[in-house]
Amino acid sequence: MEIKLKVWRQKGPEDKGRFETYVVPDANPHMSFLELLDVLNEQLIKEGKDPVEFDHDCREGICGSCGVVVDGVAHGPQKRTACCQLHMRHYKDGDSIVVEPWRAKAFPIIRDLVVDRSAFDRIIGAGGYVSVGTGGAPDANALPIPKENVDEAFDYAACIGCGACVAACPNASASLFTAAKISQMALLPQGQAERSERVLNMVEQMEREGFGDCSNHAECEA
Repeated sequence: MEIKLKVWRQKGPEDKGRFETYVVPDANPHMSFLELLDVLNEQLIKEGKDPVEFDHDCREGICGSCGVVVDGVAHGPQKRTACCQLHMRHYKDGDSIVVEPWRAKAFPIIRDLVVDRSAFDRIIGAGGYVSVGTGGAPDANALPIPKENVDEAFDYAACIGCGACVAACPNASASLFTAAKISQMALLPQGQAERSERVLNMVEQMEREGFGDCSNHAECEA
């Protein structure tokens, strides 16, 4: 199948950037979206051109490293799917796909589709942890926790920190990410001692990073 790609190219943070159009003539329906970019890059290298830079790691929808806007949607049109798990079988021969990086002041573009998401790391560093004494690991059942609390905390902890919520938000808000990282600690007894300080520090850091305010568009939950 033939796929046309309109890809954002930008040499660095200070470069103006522009879209460039490419054709991948031999895309396979079983390819993931990132594998499609791999094929495109092989094609560009053979032509003596610079490959398209993009982030990736596990390619299993787990690590949160990948992340691009596909046809105006963070991670693409397949719901609850990271772009590394978006497969070409969802497209037809001759389709055109527009690929862009996350767009947010707090996520400056490094090159092409790669953005600097270290702002998330600094939010975590401001309070996304619990202070514990070092020593031997306690027994697993030494601190009983209701299963309902554990399950809810796990749901919040399932956030992989990819940044799609920021990319989807019209205000580029990181409220969903920050709230998830606060809540996964607040629901467990280990996180109670620092709960108030944690909220203040993480929210203040989020604001310092330049993320916008939540305005309840709910695009981050789409």
